[in-house]
Amino acid sequence: MASRLSGVLTAMATPFDASGDVDYEAAARLAVHLLENGSDGLVVAGTTGEAATLNDEEQIDLLRAVRAEVGSEALLICGSGTNDTRHSVALTMAADDAGADAMLVVTPYYNKPNPAGIRAHVEAVAAATAKPIVIYNIPSRTVVNMPPELLAELAGIANVVAVKQANDAELQAIAGLDILAGNDGVLLRALEIGGTGGITVASHLVGPQMAAIRDRFEAGDLDGAREIDASLQPIYDALGVTTNPMPLKAALEMLGICSERMRLPMVPLDQGQREVVRSALEAVGLEVVA
Repeated sequence: MASRLSGVLTAMATPFDASGDVDYEAAARLAVHLLENGSDGLVVAGTTGEAATLNDEEQIDLLRAVRAEVGSEALLICGSGTNDTRHSVALTMAADDAGADAMLVVTPYYNKPNPAGIRAHVEAVAAATAKPIVIYNIPSRTVVNMPPELLAELAGIANVVAVKQANDAELQAIAGLDILAGNDGVLLRALEIGGTGGITVASHLVGPQMAAIRDRFEAGDLDGAREIDASLQPIYDALGVTTNPMPLKAALEMLGICSERMRLPMVPLDQGQREVVRSALEAVGLEVVA
């Protein structure tokens, strides 16, 4: 399985219906769309999937709905990390049972653990499953950074096999870990340093192009990969106009893929932000329908 944690892995958005409930049918359709348009696998119930406002039952039901739709061969990673180790262990066990191929485990947030606490947390979660663990370093959201020396230490835990690195300043090779870009704009850089791919957001919109970056790089055509990457900069920038997944959800609705509905405290874009997203979609040749 570790060898499959590579390529363009899309951090899937979670659709909601008009009443604010998870729209499992729409999620299943979105999963198929993504796998047919450049994604090598999916991350369910991550940051982009608004996991912070999903309860455990919704997260596991979402995983089950996607698995039932895409079949057993598709790679599905499930977010199972929280800021409570016992909760994370229970959620990891439930995701394992529901058919996840691997787990994405974020640094505990708000508690602000020290390195020893982070290691103890990861050890406890990893012991709850035999499946691969992808640790997730995103200090912009968790406040706590896992520096390279700590990541190298965590690589000594048997089934900790990869890191989603969302600290661009510390994107580097780590012995014993596959490196997955945590931000869209550094997918190519991750590949250049020996990483295996990225867990991406823009691949909802430009999945084939992001897959082409990987393909060109693997074929030795670095200039071609760089050219495609540069052409997608308007999308990368627009998806950062405000907090993820707000711009992404707006873009998905503009393209007629799924509703932009979110759960509070996520709110719709203001008019200026919406125009930034619309302009970026048009700049890369996508047809805006809404």
